[in-house]
Amino acid sequence: MYKHLAVLLRFFVFWLTVFSLDRLVFVIYFREKLHFNQFSEFLAPFYHGLRLDLSMAAYFSLLPLIFYLIKWFYPKFPANAFLTKVYLIFIIFLSTIITIVNLNIYREWGTKFNYRALDFAINAPNEALASSASSPLMLSSGIFIFLLISSIWLSKSIIVYQIPNDDLKLPVKILSSIIILGITFLFIRGGWQLAPINQSMSYYDQKPIANHAAVNTSWNLLHDISKNLSNQKNPYLFMDSKDAKQLVAKQYPDLPRAERSILNQSRPNVVLIILESFHADLVESLGGEKGLNPQMEEIIENGLLFNQIYATGDRTDKGTIAILSAFPAQATRSIIKENGKQEKLPSISQIFKKNQYHTSFYYGGESEFFGLKSYVLSHAYEQLIDKNQFERKDMNSKWGAFDEKVFEQQLKDLNRTPQPFFSTLLTLTNHEPFEVPGKPKFPLDEGPNLIRNTAFYTDSCLGAYIKAAQKTPWYKNTLFVVIADHGHRLPSNKYEIWHPRRYQIPMLFFGEVLKPEYRGSQIGKIGGQTDLAKTLLNQLGMESQNFKWSKDLFHEKSMDFAFYSWDNGFGWVDKQQYISFDNVGKNVISQKGQKQNSSSKPILKQGKAYLQSVYQEYLDY
Repeated sequence: MYKHLAVLLRFFVFWLTVFSLDRLVFVIYFREKLHFNQFSEFLAPFYHGLRLDLSMAAYFSLLPLIFYLIKWFYPKFPANAFLTKVYLIFIIFLSTIITIVNLNIYREWGTKFNYRALDFAINAPNEALASSASSPLMLSSGIFIFLLISSIWLSKSIIVYQIPNDDLKLPVKILSSIIILGITFLFIRGGWQLAPINQSMSYYDQKPIANHAAVNTSWNLLHDISKNLSNQKNPYLFMDSKDAKQLVAKQYPDLPRAERSILNQSRPNVVLIILESFHADLVESLGGEKGLNPQMEEIIENGLLFNQIYATGDRTDKGTIAILSAFPAQATRSIIKENGKQEKLPSISQIFKKNQYHTSFYYGGESEFFGLKSYVLSHAYEQLIDKNQFERKDMNSKWGAFDEKVFEQQLKDLNRTPQPFFSTLLTLTNHEPFEVPGKPKFPLDEGPNLIRNTAFYTDSCLGAYIKAAQKTPWYKNTLFVVIADHGHRLPSNKYEIWHPRRYQIPMLFFGEVLKPEYRGSQIGKIGGQTDLAKTLLNQLGMESQNFKWSKDLFHEKSMDFAFYSWDNGFGWVDKQQYISFDNVGKNVISQKGQKQNSSSKPILKQGKAYLQSVYQEYLDY
């Protein structure tokens, strides 16, 4: 039996070595963010990740073990070594791809390769390729080749395919097989403890990236896929549901309409412009870089800027739902992809349609992307314009029509649209691979300049659009609302996925229907994308009671706060502080302002109640 255990042990040694290579690549790739000061800090992720590594090694070794046992009991079984080698090559290739994809996913999203990213790649392959276009191709290819060759060489050096000769009797073989299989499943489960193994068993540090380095990449992906496909329970049960609802209700008190009226018309046209990835670092008035948004700055001088607004999530699918339906992001899930659920959401487009407005939606990309088309068509938009209405010469290499063409098409159509109208435009050029038509403004000698170029381009398109609209007969009757869908790590590349600055975005009201006393002013009440619905509809005297996750930012008694979430974590911002919580490690990973030393503190408890309630409502739809 010992000889057989030695053969099987080699499989574990091999996979532990491969996982160590994966972790080493991750640590080197993100060395500037990890900034280990001592060698012991460098070794820590390897040590703390050992349990998940052993679990994944057991998963990967299970099928070869079955082949091995079949050959042991039935020596004439002809394909033990061949099947094992084919299986190993396949898993090595797959594991290497997972490693490379994980590096690029983590750089952009701040999370390890997970179900959401895989679902993105499967259901929107063109968009996934476009999102990865800014990845360092040569470096990724080099790492892939190195890992693939190294892993194949290690498999040949470590693994033994031959079964040792023995004269064990059948009962001993059966007992030995049960013991070997039991040990393997024990490793898969992670031990004898009551709760099975999970990612938090690799967590050891206050720095999220150090914990993520320790988590086995393949195990994390497998676990996340399994959890998302099978689990229909709320993973964020922090407290009794009644307590959670009561805490959330306090953030949204039942208030009468705000007395403040900012418009000089009761039924203006409304044009809602959602800017792709146009976050605070790109907006000078929000403390961003100068020179990237001169056209928007000119609009801000004559408009009403909300300067403390935060995106609810980190992707377009979540931002769009938050803006149009006032439904917060659900961390690991995205409701827009599930027709049976998203169709039940309220939307501001439905309210405008109910009030006899003509409704339209413009997007230069594929409207099928993440269920956008089904959402638009099921929420009272009468007209949908997507990439199919644009010529190929007007498109970039990945996403679709450049922003200027989409703005031009909307302007052309609105000139012949009966008033009043509500029209939504979602831009896309300010997105990987960050391509612009014509000569770029900034030299392409560094990565951050890519987004600087597309941001400047989108801003110029917005400026040209407003100037052209000013010449139309409907301009004087129109309110323009400009808001972003989510943030981005670039150009500063210094805010992690959990930092509130990563989510800060502009929200701007503009137009001649804005009363003169509000032009050029700013509002500092803290809010989120979900607050647009009630803020806008209340000003127009339209019903807004169905948007229960929205508050009127013009009402003096509405609460100052914003909620945001990423994969398995959330943040909360109010007037005194912010806090970011990692749900895997069950710990606060960032905070500023009043100290929070206990999970019972109000702000953390409020954030937990919020996420729990949002996710439960998502499940209940």
